[in-house]
Amino acid sequence: MDAGAEETEMSGLEQALLSAREEGELLAGRDFEREAAEGLDLSDLAFRQVRFARCRFTDCDFSGAAFYGCAFESCAFSLCRFPVSFWRETALSGCKAEGGDFRKARFKDCSLERLRLRWANLSGALWERCVLTECDLSESGCQELRVAKTVLRAVDFTGADLFRAVLRGTDLSGCTLDGVTLSASCQELRGAKIHASQAAVVARILGIEVDG
Repeated sequence: MDAGAEETEMSGLEQALLSAREEGELLAGRDFEREAAEGLDLSDLAFRQVRFARCRFTDCDFSGAAFYGCAFESCAFSLCRFPVSFWRETALSGCKAEGGDFRKARFKDCSLERLRLRWANLSGALWERCVLTECDLSESGCQELRVAKTVLRAVDFTGADLFRAVLRGTDLSGCTLDGVTLSASCQELRGAKIHASQAAVVARILGIEVDG
């Protein structure tokens, strides 16, 4: 078998992404389903009105990328990086990005549903006017995360590091906060709403023993 026959054929998604890179840094008005991309440098690329369904991204660099009015449905991101990325009016549903790098990423007017972000790095990120529903952020790094005018529904923060996160005005009463890391004064929860049952979690962080 000759060397050319051994080469893996490039997927339609990979071809579209590389063409966008070469032709002006914009991918718009496309629809991709059950396709894959691996090892691509997609930094600073802009996506507008693009739909991805059941697509798989492996070891791709989305640093500084921007997503406008896009949709990700049941997609998987493995070893992908999204630092300083920008997301507006974009929906992510049933996606997996465990261990993803989202440092200083900004999400505005986005919908995140059943998104698996366990072990993800969200330090310095922003959620503004977003809705998060049944998302798994357990053991994630959310240091200095800023949350503004955002709705959190059944979000799991078990073991997450929320040190210096800004949660003022956020309703956390439907979230799981077991084992979260906060500052000694629990200043992260000032101005936030929690359920009475979550008070014991805060008390343990402050070193207060709760009886019964």
